[in-house]
Amino acid sequence: MRNKVILNGLQVAAMAAVMATATQAHAWTFSQENLPSAVQVPAGNKVAMFTSAQGNITWECKADASNMDQAKWAFAGPRAILSDNKGNHLVSYFGPPATWESLDGSSITGKQLAVSPSEKGSIPMQLVKANASSRPGSLEGVTYVQRINLKGGAAPQTGCNMDKIGHKVVVNYSGEYLFWKAK
Repeated sequence: MRNKVILNGLQVAAMAAVMATATQAHAWTFSQENLPSAVQVPAGNKVAMFTSAQGNITWECKADASNMDQAKWAFAGPRAILSDNKGNHLVSYFGPPATWESLDGSSITGKQLAVSPSEKGSIPMQLVKANASSRPGSLEGVTYVQRINLKGGAAPQTGCNMDKIGHKVVVNYSGEYLFWKAK
């Protein structure tokens, strides 16, 4: 009987250690202190939803407006599935304009406030001021959308010249989107 009590005590202690580690590992995700100040969410807001994104960015070869004799890749739009930590699809992201649509029917658009570089080959981190959702649901009341921890999605370094005007390239990316609401 005593061994069983000790074993249960050890199990409880092990579970507590695992939970503490999981909480600590997950807590950094919501910390603003390691992010560039440009993409930090203003005080008075709290994370309402954390999602992981798998998607792509479409780039189109266009004439450079500042030098019509040259061409460059221009952002043509995103498409991504934003999921919870179990892989359940929560929100679709598409544009333009940038739109986040929840499976419950609520949706938001927003105005980009700031960007900050990510690792080479990746789209930048981003802070967006959300417009109000016209429908009730999980995105109702969202004040900011923050895009962080990105891999991929950047425009190709080559392949766009005056002979390729109109050519489109789709580049995969992953990252995290945090949806914030006022406290």
